[in-house]
Amino acid sequence: MYGTRKPKLTLMPLVALGCLSLAVTLPALSSTVHAAPPTAYTTVTIHPGDTLWTLAERKTRANGDIQATVDQIVGANHLAGADLRVGQRLRVPAKAL
Repeated sequence: MYGTRKPKLTLMPLVALGCLSLAVTLPALSSTVHAAPPTAYTTVTIHPGDTLWTLAERKTRANGDIQATVDQIVGANHLAGADLRVGQRLRVPAKAL
């Protein structure tokens, strides 16, 4: 019975599996850490003379990008154009950049 040896058990397959798991999950976890905070919205009622631009001007901070705020308003309300009706209610970012 000299030719039969009991095989040695090693931890190498478990270590390799652990490293592979980390290589796959760490990039996914790091992308969620840097996610932008959710935007808070307020609801405004459209008055005579209001336009998307004037609404964005009221909500944009000094030296902010008014066009970006207009784009946020259009996106949040799924608007197809710039036409607004008196009495219409729109979601507007509470604080824009």
